[in-house]
Amino acid sequence: MAWFITEDLEEYLAAAGEFLGSRPVEHTLLLSIAHTLRVSGVAAFGEDAPLFGWWRHLDGRVDGAFLWTPPRELVLTRVPRQAVEPLAEALALGYPLPGVNAHADTAEVFAAAWRHRTGADAQVQKRLRLYRLGELTPPRPTARGGPRLATAADRELLLVWWKAFCREVGEPLGKPAPLIDDRIGYGGLTLWEVDRTPVSMAGLTRQVAGMVRVGPVYTPPESRRRGYAAAVTAAVSRAALDAGAGEVVLFTDVADPAANTLYQRLGYQPVQDRIVLSFTL
Repeated sequence: MAWFITEDLEEYLAAAGEFLGSRPVEHTLLLSIAHTLRVSGVAAFGEDAPLFGWWRHLDGRVDGAFLWTPPRELVLTRVPRQAVEPLAEALALGYPLPGVNAHADTAEVFAAAWRHRTGADAQVQKRLRLYRLGELTPPRPTARGGPRLATAADRELLLVWWKAFCREVGEPLGKPAPLIDDRIGYGGLTLWEVDRTPVSMAGLTRQVAGMVRVGPVYTPPESRRRGYAAAVTAAVSRAALDAGAGEVVLFTDVADPAANTLYQRLGYQPVQDRIVLSFTL
């Protein structure tokens, strides 16, 4: 049993791709990030090279994987308990992890192993809840206006809203312009408009392993509490289903009761809780 670690995305997908695709809802982050790197290049999320790894049993079976796109946190699947200490040992040799994003149990065990190796304390940055769409229930009454796909003409507005979203949720900004250009290129951003004025947006990842993830969803403060976020989320959810997605998922912040209530009303059902921990010396 051992970890295999590489900077080669294709090697990673050849080894761990089947494992990740076997549970596309649970592995949504790793699948969508890896697919973006494959399409847009390994610098899609930052200048530093991403890192990838998988845990292989003696019988050759893969039973755990991670990816790291600096400056973001390590994203880790559930792994066998005996795999956690070896992973912390390997990464502590020269990888300055800012934190970890994993299922609650796995994150806490990894944080303890990381503290043992590096002396770094772990603090909860956020608690996330993963939802999958059951039966889509459009909001009633429907908000004024309607959806349209964002185009290159919307780029500057999308940049402003993307940055505002990252600030509000505490996400590293990274390189938003290439990500927005990529989203526009495949129809991955939708605007809700009222009288031809954009009032809200929602994104969709590319479909991978039959799964699509909704996000980001953002409404500027002056346009909130009018049903636009629910309307645009329902619109992109329907678009994903119409495009053949077998699973449509999204994340919420557990500390945001309004968002959690909203998405459940649209037909999203809770699947898993994750913790994002930040490491500080």
